[in-house]
Amino acid sequence: MAREVIYLQDVEPRPPYMHTWERFKHREAHWLVEMFAEMVGVFLYVYAGLGPTAALIVGNLTAESGIGSLFTIGFAYAIGIVLAIALCAATSGGHFSPGVTITLALFRGFPKAKAVRYIIAQILGSYLTCLIVYVQWKDLLLAGEDVLKAKGLYDTLMFTNTGPAGVFALYVSPGTNLHRVLLNEFMTDFMLGLAICGVMDPTNYFIPPMVAPWIIGLTYSAAIWGYAPTAIALNTARDVGGRLMALTIWGKQASGGPYAAIAALTNIPATVLAFAVYDLFLGSGTRTLSPYHIDFLRAQVQYQQENGLPPQLHPDALKPSENLPLFGGVEKHIGDAEVPEGRPRDGSHA
Repeated sequence: MAREVIYLQDVEPRPPYMHTWERFKHREAHWLVEMFAEMVGVFLYVYAGLGPTAALIVGNLTAESGIGSLFTIGFAYAIGIVLAIALCAATSGGHFSPGVTITLALFRGFPKAKAVRYIIAQILGSYLTCLIVYVQWKDLLLAGEDVLKAKGLYDTLMFTNTGPAGVFALYVSPGTNLHRVLLNEFMTDFMLGLAICGVMDPTNYFIPPMVAPWIIGLTYSAAIWGYAPTAIALNTARDVGGRLMALTIWGKQASGGPYAAIAALTNIPATVLAFAVYDLFLGSGTRTLSPYHIDFLRAQVQYQQENGLPPQLHPDALKPSENLPLFGGVEKHIGDAEVPEGRPRDGSHA
């Protein structure tokens, strides 16, 4: 039996101007609202992580121990990702990464023009967030710079992962083997891409939609906890936005050298490969959708239809009368014999 549809405006009265704005937002400016949601999502995720990063770097420079650690950085990024997805994904789809956007354009039919807008919004969101955090931390960052100058280490450490510029732009320590850095980046990006693809799979009974933000956030944290000392970026928007901000504040010396290309670009092919591996070996279009995902996707389709938005799913497949049973469904394979009514199915494909 289909559930009764209840709208927010039916239980929570909305002022007249909100009705006017929502009509305009959905019919004329939805593209702008989606870009804004991507910017805000990147802001939440980057803002959460930059604070603990600044605390660790400045604390080490000024000998104030205990105000930051790799654990707090990783967990803060996880909280930021959870907030970003929970608050913004319903509006934009929750990409927050050019690697994810490009991959969805290649494998899921995401519109190319919209992909370009999303990537611009993501990088801009990261850039503005880094500027905001720089202003908030400016006094302590300048104190860290003064320490380096007093010790004669400014030119050596300022633009490394332990210098004040390293709070925003990503760097490697002098003498680091870039081939190993590339491998480190690619493998962590691949792991994160698999996690993202897995939580997007509506046939995955182990991951209902409400758990997805935590899976992605904690996977991001695991990458930081285990592999950040070698150097990882994990997100083109985070890296490019932060590097552009560092160039704005400190000039060309903040460019990052050859590592900048590794940090900015590696996650894109790694994410593409992760989705390809999942689709080829771990996913299946013949599995039934979980009941949690059916409700989630129906709400998404209804929102798009009623507001005249371009459909991103097949609405007819989600009609209640045409769905397979929510529980006890089996995977159907091409060539499988039809099972007579009343005869128990073989559990090998359950």
